[in-house]
Amino acid sequence: MTAASPNNPVDFADLLAFYASVGVDEALEDAPVNRFSEAAPKPAERMPTTTPRESSAPEPPVAPPRLDGRAVPVAPAPRPPTSAVPDEAQAALARQLATAAVSLDELRQHMAAFEGCNLKATAKNLVFADGNPQAAVMLVGEAPGRDEDIEGLPFVGRSGRLLDRMLAAIGLDRNSAYIANVIPWRPPGNRTPTPHETEICRPFIERQIELVNPKVLINLGGPSAKTLLNTSEGILRLRGNWRVHTTASGIAIPAMPTLHPAYLLRTPAHKKLAWRDFLEVKAKLRALG
Repeated sequence: MTAASPNNPVDFADLLAFYASVGVDEALEDAPVNRFSEAAPKPAERMPTTTPRESSAPEPPVAPPRLDGRAVPVAPAPRPPTSAVPDEAQAALARQLATAAVSLDELRQHMAAFEGCNLKATAKNLVFADGNPQAAVMLVGEAPGRDEDIEGLPFVGRSGRLLDRMLAAIGLDRNSAYIANVIPWRPPGNRTPTPHETEICRPFIERQIELVNPKVLINLGGPSAKTLLNTSEGILRLRGNWRVHTTASGIAIPAMPTLHPAYLLRTPAHKKLAWRDFLEVKAKLRALG
């Protein structure tokens, strides 16, 4: 049979003969059916009308059909536990709990029970502090890392060992210094804490400093210095210059911003800068008696 064209019109007799030869002996519809138009979705099908509740609740997955042809519904996978999203109400609660603590032990209990910071949901331990709370020197870093999260103590990894050597260089150790962090819970993947997370934890570290009441505060790294000294300057401009941390009760504590041990491990050429800062701390302690 020859294909139809303007120069070769269809011979219906030949077409009917062809249909008969292949077994077509009756028509299914009076009018021809355009199968391509049937495959295209209808306008109503493209935009299903569902309420927000219906669209946000997916149907449970269905397992492959069994041998008898029936499908077995599969229970949806359990959702991970939701964590608290930082908001102003949680920050206000943190300030209230921090102010109410009259001792370091009570402050630690309040922080352990506090559920207002989402970082707690992924951390293994509360990293409160290490060292001697009666010490004249308090050091504050930014947040715990993996090793600190496991041990529940600040600065116990490689940066902690370097910090121990830095303290030893000016005649101090963990029995004559007190060490804490602005953030007491490890951020997942060691990511940088968000400004809101920092603000929620700020009342706890400020109250911790106030209860310890050290003679000298050492800010380890830019985040600690910016949070506790209310500045936006970078750590390389801040370091080596005495600043003042003022507690809620009005006590002024001399503060020395310096480079974080983790930064010094990545940039060993700047260890000499941190050494100068620690010598300043040693001289200040001698002057204060």
